[in-house]
Amino acid sequence: MSNTAVNAVSSDSLNIPLIDFSSFISGDEANIRSTAQQILSGFQNAGFIYLKNHPITKPTVQTTFDLSAKFFARPLEQKDALSWTTPEANRGYSGQGREKTSNAFDIDDIAKEREQAGADLKESFEIGREGVEGMPNHWPDQFDRDGEAFKKHVLEFFEQCKDLHVQIMRSIAVGLGIDRSWFDGYCDDGDNTLRLLHYPEVDAKVFKQNKNQVRAGAHSDYGSITLLFQDMRGGLQVLSPNGNFIDATPIEDTIVVNAGDLLARWSNDTIKSTEHRVVEPSTKADTHPPRYSIAYFCNPNYESVIESIPSTFDGPQGKKYEAVKSGDYLVQRLTATY
Repeated sequence: MSNTAVNAVSSDSLNIPLIDFSSFISGDEANIRSTAQQILSGFQNAGFIYLKNHPITKPTVQTTFDLSAKFFARPLEQKDALSWTTPEANRGYSGQGREKTSNAFDIDDIAKEREQAGADLKESFEIGREGVEGMPNHWPDQFDRDGEAFKKHVLEFFEQCKDLHVQIMRSIAVGLGIDRSWFDGYCDDGDNTLRLLHYPEVDAKVFKQNKNQVRAGAHSDYGSITLLFQDMRGGLQVLSPNGNFIDATPIEDTIVVNAGDLLARWSNDTIKSTEHRVVEPSTKADTHPPRYSIAYFCNPNYESVIESIPSTFDGPQGKKYEAVKSGDYLVQRLTATY
């Protein structure tokens, strides 16, 4: 079994490795440690990796994309009946123009960005952990049997992504030289968010008329890691060490995984949470077709207190951040975004 990583992206000092995750899941001890080091190195240097040969099957991913497209094709009144409500719940539908992704914490700063660049050209549907009291998911099963099939499959997909989150965090632990299960108790609740994303068809003139217009603004993610399933349309860009945005070209049957702000904080900034955005595709078409993606935002359990991992600092004075409760931090970021 080969455990040699190649680069999925290599430009402007940005090197994002393409890693065979099966070497960590089922390899011998040497392959497990080597793959873990590759994963950790990717997060430390780029903040991003691509995973191939992961445990979520191609048919499962394709069915999720198909059901997502059917959901967004529903009448607006049905989608609006499932509307996103509060940052604390973070569940439901957000129509185009609702969100402005940003790295800013301040609501006024984000309002200024929205005024300059416009709102993001996307609509989304958020699914959280099922069964949380007072924070129900908003399902389309009330409308028809297609909605029932949607709910059943998406819940199964959510659980598969939750399991992969645990596996990737174990690989980070091995890479850091701490106990393989060190993160398990921090992510066993599954306080994660599955976001289905639709970037509608858009005329190229929209981008020409406003050079600041993007499909999703530059931002870093908030949690531990994000699992991103892309279609083949393109548009995702990652900020290079030299300050330029570089295309993260889709590779079939891979998951793009990036580290989030809480993992960077947890690692005392030895892991990077790198800015990224979704822009006009590089094609010269007059009209850009719809783009779909699926983002699974992995978070530490909301009640977990996040402090620097012991192996990432020397002495109390080496800690860069105060302890913070995961749920409080995430609500603060979401409140500003919406």
